Parts: sequence; structure tokens; C-alpha cells
Amino acid sequence: MDPAHNNMKMASEGKVILYIAASLDGYIAKPGDDLQFLSLVQAEGEDYGYAEFYKTVDAVIMGRKTFDWVTGEIGGLPHPDKETYIITRTGRPSVGNTRFFTGNLKELVVELKKQRGKNIYCDGGAEIVNALLKEKLIDEIILSVIPVLIGSGTKLFHDGRPEQELELIASRTYASGLSQLHYKVKAC
Repeated sequence: MDPAHNNMKMASEGKVILYIAASLDGYIAKPGDDLQFLSLVQAEGEDYGYAEFYKTVDAVIMGRKTFDWVTGEIGGLPHPDKETYIITRTGRPSVGNTRFFTGNLKELVVELKKQRGKNIYCDGGAEIVNALLKEKLIDEIILSVIPVLIGSGTKLFHDGRPEQELELIASRTYASGLSQLHYKVKAC
């Protein structure tokens, strides 16, 4: 294959982007999956760039526990307008654009990246994030840091994954005290 053609193909592949919020000490939830700390930065009319980010996405990957929590909170399917893959150990029938995936996560992500021009949103939870990091499948991280120290709960990043260097793309602070960091994962 012509190397120039290969470079053009790579440029059109979607990226896997983790867009997530965590406490300053690195927790995405308090014990019992309590996310109340996120309300500390709620401000009318402020979505911290989420709507713009969401326009760049045409597929979503999320863990089953996160899916169950979100559906319980909002009373409907998350991301009904996007092709959504719920990573689970127990298969379920698809519902609309939502598929329950029991196969190999790395194979799924590699296939999705080949198919798309837009990005793939990793919507948590911690198990899925860390599985993707172990396989070096996350291309960018957009981390919103909530100004609170929680002390215990669900850690965003687990031990035992490979070291990965990051390049800061952008940072922004908000009146609410939230700081948002956008990183590109450097190729190894």
C-alpha cells in the first residue's frame, strides 16, 4: 500500500476520548456510587464544553455499571442518538442504538476506529477506562477537576497500567472552581 494513502487513512480515523470529571484527589464517585460532589460546580447555562465535545462523537463506549447508574438516574437510555456499546459480561438484546457487548474490548475499539471519521467517547466507568489504558487505546483525555477532596470511593486511575506520557492541548478554569485539562496521549 502507498504510504501516503496509509497516512491519509490514519488521519481520518476516529479517536477514543475520555471525557470525565473527578475530584482533586482522583475519585469519580464517592462510596455507594454517590456523585453528589459534581453538584458543587453546577452553574446555570454552563456545560463546561460538553455540548461542543459531544458533536465530535458518533460512538460511545461505557461500562455496564455506569450504564445502570445513568439509566436509573435519567430514566432512559443515555446517548440515544449515538451508537452506544455497553461493555458487559452478560449479554442483553440491543435497544435502539444501544448494544450490549460481551466480546474483546480491544478488538471492538480497533474496529470502531477503522469505521469512523468522528470520535469515540469513553463515558466510564473506571474499569473500562483502565482496561482501555492498559491496551493503550485512549487517544485523548479531557479531565474536569472538581475542587473537592473526597478521600475514598471509586478511583479514576488504577495501579498496574503502563506509564503513558501526555501532551497538554488546552487547560481552562471556570468561576465555579472547576479546572479542565485536555491532554493528548503521546505515541510510544
